[in-house]
Amino acid sequence: MTIRIGANPIGWSNDDMQELGGETPLEVCLAEARQVGFEGMELGHKFPREPEALKKALAPFGMACVSGWYSAELLKRDADEEMKHLRAHLDLLKAMGSNVLVFAETSNAIHGDRSKPLSQRPVMKESDWAEFGRRITQVAEATLKEGVRLVYHHHMGTIVESENDIDAFMRSTGPAAHLLLDTGHATWGGANPAALARRYKDRISHVHTKDVRKAVMEESKAKNWSFLDSVIEGVYTVPGDGMVDFVSVFKELPNYSGWVVIEAEQDPKKANPLKYATIGYANLTRFLKEAGLR
Repeated sequence: MTIRIGANPIGWSNDDMQELGGETPLEVCLAEARQVGFEGMELGHKFPREPEALKKALAPFGMACVSGWYSAELLKRDADEEMKHLRAHLDLLKAMGSNVLVFAETSNAIHGDRSKPLSQRPVMKESDWAEFGRRITQVAEATLKEGVRLVYHHHMGTIVESENDIDAFMRSTGPAAHLLLDTGHATWGGANPAALARRYKDRISHVHTKDVRKAVMEESKAKNWSFLDSVIEGVYTVPGDGMVDFVSVFKELPNYSGWVVIEAEQDPKKANPLKYATIGYANLTRFLKEAGLR
């Protein structure tokens, strides 16, 4: 598998705040993504969750199913119990030919709660990383045996947000668990995404590309905003419309093979999804070429 470019429907219809783009039909999202040139889509809340129905929804647009987000609760339950909850989602991904599982711990996350500023996000005790990493690794080994690689999504408002968190996660987990490198969450969380790419390139199996508007990020921090309020105000945008140096990131991944996904949530009433997807796709393909990956 060489590099393929996909999209996440969150640019059309938000999952954490479903009123953003709630009126946009799934068919519009898929048609516009196809028009722009994307080869595949990640799942969102408007997608069918039964294999035949999902295949029927994607087929008219020639779209592959890239993967889909899974909300884990490994702080509350062991790996065997988590696998029971994961089973239906994992089976769907397998049926669709997806080879990565987007996985994030959300049992104590605050990114979906507008009443809580990001300053109140959960922080893991140093003594708890080993057990959490052991559970993650056990799940990752189980999914890998079934042909699907667990890729962990570090995310604002969760226990894996900062550079220190990401480093602790990678130290605590075994080789079966890989990282989903998200340029937007890394930058906002205080990490250099190119440095993360250099450090963990052998364990990065999925990439989310979103850009960060520096002025909005700084205002969010200064005014103690929640994650969703920051999104509404435009902290994220498509590649090439913010502060992230994507060419430097991609140059650190010279042997990368897999999906590169534009996942740049904005308020679609402020940022027309087709317009921004078009801009993002053009910039992303240019950045990949400049880095020698296409």
